[in-house]
Amino acid sequence: MERKVPVVTRPGRLEGKVAIVTGAGSTPGPGIGTGKATAVVLAREGASVLLADLYPERAAETLEMIEAEGGKAKVHAADVTSAAACEAMVADAVGTFGGLDILVNNVGRASLGTVVDTTEEAWDLAFAINLRSAFLSSKYAVPAIAARGGGSVVNIASISALRGDGTVAYSAAKGGLIAMTIDMAYSHGRQGIRVNAIAPGHITTPMVMSVSAPGPRADFMNSMRSEAGLLGTPGDGWDVGWAAAFLASDEARWITGATLPVESGVLSVTPLMMAPHLRAVPEPPA
Repeated sequence: MERKVPVVTRPGRLEGKVAIVTGAGSTPGPGIGTGKATAVVLAREGASVLLADLYPERAAETLEMIEAEGGKAKVHAADVTSAAACEAMVADAVGTFGGLDILVNNVGRASLGTVVDTTEEAWDLAFAINLRSAFLSSKYAVPAIAARGGGSVVNIASISALRGDGTVAYSAAKGGLIAMTIDMAYSHGRQGIRVNAIAPGHITTPMVMSVSAPGPRADFMNSMRSEAGLLGTPGDGWDVGWAAAFLASDEARWITGATLPVESGVLSVTPLMMAPHLRAVPEPPA
């Protein structure tokens, strides 16, 4: 069940800022995607948001939610694995809203498979969606952000980059995204551009549910995700959105080159230490 999300209690942290969120629509399914949630939170904080998505009808749902709350946004259809599309996306944000301060590289696609059974085509696709997209979006966004005197880039990575889980292509691409985050922070800090990553954990989003919890296994997998974390509660796209808003704001003015785990502490313990928690998880359905 989707949580009732409160409106932020400190509105205006991003007043006057312009943001691009890639993958700003949610995959159809239960819950809310990280891109949609992030775009809504940034708008609640006062930013004007360009909603970039390969599927503009999904981004239109995000636009409707933002406008219903009095926020400013625009849908932009884009395949961010294309250099020309990324250049046009940045130009649209600058032309529509007068500049660019924030880029959230959120586009991603999970995939299962080991190094043995992953095909070359699946490997290349994972890198195109999860890493090339962020490279190209940043390539054109960074000069625009620098022209405004600085700003923030937030890359949505994954804890799959920090621990094994049988998703070799996805994990490797997200690991590359974290490495790119560090190098971008090094290269563009003196331009006033902070670059950070978020590593979401076992959150419940439509994309995650479609890949790892089809059909009758959905409730079981949700229980597993909740029990695996130290807090024993489920996470969702809103948790990533709130973290992204913080990293994009001046409250994080001295944070750059960092990867923020949003994962209920699962990286802090070994599977053996988690065993007492996991005993309470029901058996998976047949």
